Amino acid sequence: MKIKPMIYYSLFILGIVLLQIGQAQAACEGKRMVVLGDSLVAGYGLAPGQGFPEQLSSKLQNLGVSMEVVNAGVSGDTSSGGLSRLDWSIGEDADIVVVELGANDALRGIPVEVTRENIESIIVRLKEKGSEVILAGMLAPPNMGPQYGEAFNRIYPDLAEQHSVTLYPFFLEGVAAEPSLNLEDGIHPNTDGIKIMVEGFLPVVKQVLAKVCN
Repeated sequence: MKIKPMIYYSLFILGIVLLQIGQAQAACEGKRMVVLGDSLVAGYGLAPGQGFPEQLSSKLQNLGVSMEVVNAGVSGDTSSGGLSRLDWSIGEDADIVVVELGANDALRGIPVEVTRENIESIIVRLKEKGSEVILAGMLAPPNMGPQYGEAFNRIYPDLAEQHSVTLYPFFLEGVAAEPSLNLEDGIHPNTDGIKIMVEGFLPVVKQVLAKVCN
């Protein structure tokens, strides 16, 4: 019985896919990603294992990428809080650090200059450690007024360009102001919301993994 050419082709493609998965697993083995942030990272209101870092880790595993993803989120944290706990939250061996801070600064009306200085200090110190940085952007709520909002919203693209780090423009892209994707407070994503956030964030992670896992 002869095997049709299409079956040969399918087996060939399957072999390539399995080889690529194996290479990705080997290249990223032992690598470590830390997600530094506030309640949007910590998994506020969600069941254990359903937060952003955990869902991102599961997604990477499904794609054949073997990498530790650490949840370093603290609910209520501001950029000042993130800076003050940076060293013990990140450690010395983080290959990639996702920086998701600033939402609480905007909600509290903290001066934009303070938020900018804190996030910049975090980026500089992480780069000194040798970590690849992914900066997760945030947008100011409209009730803060256009002047504050415009200044705040410029923090992330400005710092990403100035320090040559990877930018994800808006961490809540596709989820903000969508009732079905948020908890009853209308601020924090539910499990479905986190899933959408992970899907949106994934291309940026893959871009950085190409630098780290080689």
